[in-house]
Amino acid sequence: MKEFTMDKIPLTRPYFGQEEIDEIKKVLDSGWVAQGPKVQEFEKNVAEHLGTRYAVAVTNCTAALHLALLALGIGPGDDVLVADYTFPATGHAVLYCGARPVFVDIDPRTYNIDPDRIEENITPKTRAIIPVHTFGQPAAMDAILEVANDHDLAIIEDAACALGARYRGRYAGTIGDVGCFSFHARKGITTGEGGMLVTDRDDIAVKARHLAVFGMTAAWDRERGGTFTIPEFTDLGYNYKMSDITAAVGVAQMRRLDTFTERRRELARTWDRYLDGIDGITKPFVDPNAEPVYQSYVALIDPGIDRDRLIETLMIEGIQTQIGTYASHIQPVYRSRNRCDRSLNVYHRAIALPLYVTLREEEIGNAARILERTLGELQ
Repeated sequence: MKEFTMDKIPLTRPYFGQEEIDEIKKVLDSGWVAQGPKVQEFEKNVAEHLGTRYAVAVTNCTAALHLALLALGIGPGDDVLVADYTFPATGHAVLYCGARPVFVDIDPRTYNIDPDRIEENITPKTRAIIPVHTFGQPAAMDAILEVANDHDLAIIEDAACALGARYRGRYAGTIGDVGCFSFHARKGITTGEGGMLVTDRDDIAVKARHLAVFGMTAAWDRERGGTFTIPEFTDLGYNYKMSDITAAVGVAQMRRLDTFTERRRELARTWDRYLDGIDGITKPFVDPNAEPVYQSYVALIDPGIDRDRLIETLMIEGIQTQIGTYASHIQPVYRSRNRCDRSLNVYHRAIALPLYVTLREEEIGNAARILERTLGELQ
């Protein structure tokens, strides 16, 4: 067996250029490096791109989800329906509020919450639904909205992976009451870490912004007031502020969002062509109502093939892959009694293949040939 030395083809690779360096330098030269004018610029850019009234920049998407729940009044004694197949940050945000995440099974084709499974999980304690736009493909929001409206439930879109994705022409994250985005290193655009809450509702925006800064008035707002004021702490808030240094990277990255998105779609189509000719693996399904952004390219290995061994073997060959994401209901932290058999099946079979904007088509071809050979050996 070969020894693995260095990834020839990594799973992901963020792209930064001179624009990011220039924006960071502006911030450093200004002397205002904490939350300030550059954060406001980043928020404005995101809100204008998505067409929302408000955008609130925070430290990460988990913080955005937490603030969204708090702004909607979710707390102890409440249940929140959560798409099961997701990174546990989604369920964790519910626990942070003292509420209970109730995990709902998925459509195994899209990896998203199955709208037909939502109603059976609703109880008098249910207050909200968190659909996840998994890997950048929007969930079936029309059906989810219908159930939510029938039962007077709020909708918090976990759009961590889906900035720029559309469902029937509407941007993911703008369809429910509030949307939450991530700028982690594996996302379509990145600030290293970072998140954004977007909404059209005044009450959510005001509450989220207030709680993101310890439950007090932000320093930048106080400085602009022109008079000396001593802030009061009216609520138990959090230190979820984004810095201007982080926002500077986001401002530069937003200029490339459309270019990055189209490039990821091109690369996904290339992977599609190769996987169509390989036995033992199925390319990701695309909902005809959705325009995904391919935060990750996640395929399904046939039952009976050891997915984990495949990942290990490909790593030795110089190709970094990874599981898709997690079946939340089996994670010990939740002590969940929910059964989500489809999610569990996908959890054991999904594999994320390399996808990033500087990946070359010939590299995909080389990786696909190694993948085909390795799958043949494992069958």
